[in-house]
Amino acid sequence: MNQSFYKYVLTYRGGSKSDLKATFAEVMFYDLNFPKHSTDFEEISRYVEELAHPDMAATIFDELWLLYETNVGFQSY
Repeated sequence: MNQSFYKYVLTYRGGSKSDLKATFAEVMFYDLNFPKHSTDFEEISRYVEELAHPDMAATIFDELWLLYETNVGFQSY
């Protein structure tokens, strides 16, 4: 996985306010401490569960991670 989770999730920014993935992406963008370069599930998951804003829900993270793995994780560069 060469593309970070952060960069992948940014593609969801700008969606409707009712789209929880878009909300997650927007809040993540403004979180200066988010591990922006990480591709490590454990590191990002721990951050989301322990330190992230409430609008960055762990359930939405899990959905986004599955999409990230599917769309980015197995591409060869």
